[in-house]
Amino acid sequence: MASGNGWYLIGPLIAVGLVGLLGAVFWRMGLQWTLASEPDPGPGLTIFGDIDDYGLLCPAAVTTDADVADEIKQLLGDAGIRATQTYDRDGRTVVLVFAEEVEAARRLVGDSPAL
Repeated sequence: MASGNGWYLIGPLIAVGLVGLLGAVFWRMGLQWTLASEPDPGPGLTIFGDIDDYGLLCPAAVTTDADVADEIKQLLGDAGIRATQTYDRDGRTVVLVFAEEVEAARRLVGDSPAL
């Protein structure tokens, strides 16, 4: 076989075609993986859902009113429980405490007249 008739290009063309095919397959698999929707927590209490990760902190209360969250933080601070706040994906205010204080904070917040 003479080297001038183009047969020497078949090997690299097959390799490029296979890499392209594998790239398309992996891209499609990756696209389905990243576009998967997260489960909806639904209505009700979301303070016990594990949708959001706050590291060492745990949610003690969730409210739509920032003033109520400030009152809850003040209530927890008066009881000696350190608290902070953040916002979740829905725009609600989440009051966070450390994991070892979360049960006491939830009991205290549950009895709060602010809620």
